[in-house]
Amino acid sequence: MKRFFYNEPGNITAMMLSLRRTLVQLILYAAIFMTILLLPASCKNKENKTAINSDIYYTCSMHPQVMQDKPGDCPICHMKLLETKKSATQKMDEIRLSEEQVQLGNIQVDTIRNGAIADKQVLIATLNFNQQKIVAVSARVPGRIERLYFKNIGDYVHNGDKLFDIYSEALNNAKQEYLLALDKQKVLDNSLIDFKQLIESAKNKLLLWGLSENQIAALESTHESSAFTTYYSNENGYITSLDIKEGDYITEGGAVVKLADLSTLWAEAQVYTSQLAAIDKQGAVAVQIPDLNNMVLNGSIEFVNPESNPDTRINLMRITVPNKNNQLKPGMPAYIYLSSAKRKALSLPIDAVIRNQNSASVWVKTGSNTFKSKMVETGSETDNSIEIISGLSEGEAVVISGAYLLNSEYIFQRGADPMAGMDMSGHQH
Repeated sequence: MKRFFYNEPGNITAMMLSLRRTLVQLILYAAIFMTILLLPASCKNKENKTAINSDIYYTCSMHPQVMQDKPGDCPICHMKLLETKKSATQKMDEIRLSEEQVQLGNIQVDTIRNGAIADKQVLIATLNFNQQKIVAVSARVPGRIERLYFKNIGDYVHNGDKLFDIYSEALNNAKQEYLLALDKQKVLDNSLIDFKQLIESAKNKLLLWGLSENQIAALESTHESSAFTTYYSNENGYITSLDIKEGDYITEGGAVVKLADLSTLWAEAQVYTSQLAAIDKQGAVAVQIPDLNNMVLNGSIEFVNPESNPDTRINLMRITVPNKNNQLKPGMPAYIYLSSAKRKALSLPIDAVIRNQNSASVWVKTGSNTFKSKMVETGSETDNSIEIISGLSEGEAVVISGAYLLNSEYIFQRGADPMAGMDMSGHQH
């Protein structure tokens, strides 16, 4: 009994060592078991990772900015996503579209080539009187205006219409001198005095003072001189200025009315000095009248002011246009289209060029459904074409329809404008 208790500590130690070995074995078995359990999950994650980084992605034909790594529906329009392959050779400055995107976006490509293009400028103008067809009717003698036969600006005066009656002492004295010379000729016809010369001198004085041959003949026939003398118009035109009223006194040479012939008008426009060099003064000129259903008239350059305003750098240009049936009215707005002779140049449809304040760019085709943005310098424009001065070479395939859609898609996919960071110096126009 005593021996049993003497050996008890050794027995306890042995038992503890045995338990420790058992515990280590259990931990080892547990680790092996967990490794076996986690191995499929690890393979599955590896497979998912491989799928995510694969050469396939899914996008919407209507919303190409949507890109997912698995099939599904578009979160915007809920259409089924299309499977698309990523191009291993696609560059960062390029964009690749699916065949469906090309068709839906109506992406059309054409080859740039040399063609005929003409310089064209559009100027804003205003119709005005043709100053070369304005005449002033003035008083030949001083006197008082007794009657005006036309009193409104805009009235039309025909050649031969009465304009005004005037009381003039100087003119009345000249008429009396003429009658007196006629009377003396009858009484003293056989004398040594040449009354024919006196009569001719008195008649010429009346003619210079504005009387007509008919008025002088009537004076000779009736042998009566009225206190008032009527003046007639010798021009056709509209009254543009009426500077006197009935009862006013007028000096010799004073203007009574101004008459304007509106058979032709001037379209006057302001031109920057920098534009003058590109204007062909012998070239075709078209004037469009927006107030008359955009009527277009052919005209000619009448005058370009040779002196430039040093402050504004602006010159005045006048275009003469015909005014059939007096449809055109002074003061109407107009557009002047100036064209020069055609010349050879690289050109594209205007819609093919994307422009902002600082640059211009186009999209060129670099591969199958692959496109790249290129900066260009533009020149002259016509109704449908624009000149390409630099940035492209003859024979390149350029997007002529859908360029703005390509630009928008690039921004959606890359988050930046395709021209960002490019050197725009030397390409501004």
